Amino acid sequence: MKKHFMAFASLFIASLALGGCGRNSGAVRLNETVHSVFYAPQYAALELGFFKDEGLDVTVTPAGGSDKSMIALLANQADIALLGTETGIYAYNQGREDYPVAFAQLTRKAGNFLVSREDEKDFTWTDVKGKQIIGGRLGGMPEMLLEYILVKNGVIPGEDVEIINNISYDSTSLAFINGVGDYTVEFEPSATALEARGAGHVVASLGDDSGEVPYTVYMATKDYLSKNPDIAQKFTNAVYRGQIWVDTHSSREIAEAIHPQFKENSLDELTTMVERYKAVDSWNTDPIFPEECFTLLQDILEQGNQLVKRVPYADMITNRYAEKAIAEKAISTFEQ
Repeated sequence: MKKHFMAFASLFIASLALGGCGRNSGAVRLNETVHSVFYAPQYAALELGFFKDEGLDVTVTPAGGSDKSMIALLANQADIALLGTETGIYAYNQGREDYPVAFAQLTRKAGNFLVSREDEKDFTWTDVKGKQIIGGRLGGMPEMLLEYILVKNGVIPGEDVEIINNISYDSTSLAFINGVGDYTVEFEPSATALEARGAGHVVASLGDDSGEVPYTVYMATKDYLSKNPDIAQKFTNAVYRGQIWVDTHSSREIAEAIHPQFKENSLDELTTMVERYKAVDSWNTDPIFPEECFTLLQDILEQGNQLVKRVPYADMITNRYAEKAIAEKAISTFEQ
């Protein structure tokens, strides 16, 4: 754990050399951990004009990792970041005064899938014993949720199975194609891409097997939220509309709406990806971040030996924008 924490701290210190600049009213620089169908409610809000309806001009930049998204946020290279909650906990525990605050939760389950070289129709987690899994960055949610699931199923990481965690997020599927590992943990569209080229088979959903956890949330620094509460509220309003829209539309309709974000995939492929996420109930239906989910996340971090100390829920989580978005939506619906 100490090695992981020091590496994150070093990246953070290096990021302080980067500068920021003033922003026009309504302009929002959003940094997302990765560009994935897992974030469908966000893309629906973008493509259907929900952010524009709120007067926001949102530009999105993929980071290629939750740690990189946090660096962008802390270095004022982003106003808002969509990333794993654990990364905010790491930053908080560094003692930074202007620490990141989670103000809206987008997903409530893991969004990655276990891809096997073999088509294992009756896969169980004990089947990975004696094998290698490309698991993701040490200390990141994909790797920690994988370990959490393995332990739940009586498989001891490092003893029963080897987890490879020295490959960057955007290189895991390529490494798998090139013969590394017996399994790999992938988000969409990478999982379906591996299947399409005959390189692997999706045999399990980590979201289905881990249960509810605050996997991906929107964060901004305390300073940004104090200076831009109106933008945070409008942003949350748009996200909530996206969540409602995705919850009330079919996988095909969602695929059609977000297709401009994933032009490299056919509508049929995109529909399959969306259906996989719908099937395991990946997306929150509102932006509320429950305290019990934060507690569970810190339990998982402790199990993975990645938690320096527990973070108070009231310090790092605020539901004020989510609650107001829900209330305003209810009033609007009633008036109609």
